[in-house]
Amino acid sequence: MCKGLVEFRRAKNMSKHLMAYEIGVSKSYYEKIEYGDRQPSYNFISKFINRFPDADANSIFFTDEHTKRVEVKDRTNLEIS
Repeated sequence: MCKGLVEFRRAKNMSKHLMAYEIGVSKSYYEKIEYGDRQPSYNFISKFINRFPDADANSIFFTDEHTKRVEVKDRTNLEIS
């Protein structure tokens, strides 16, 4: 489960359907990421950052349970380390 994403969505008081719409992905794909069935793609994270530029993508998507960490240097580029 992507707990950071769930917490972010709930803090925004958004449904899964609305969150998926705002990011620009299908509800089904969004739910798979939130439930932990799929890892968020670069494209998904990029769309999320574009829609929610003030959100801390590192704390939402990259916790100790993940093996790679992405440093968000600016709103347009992601660098995997």
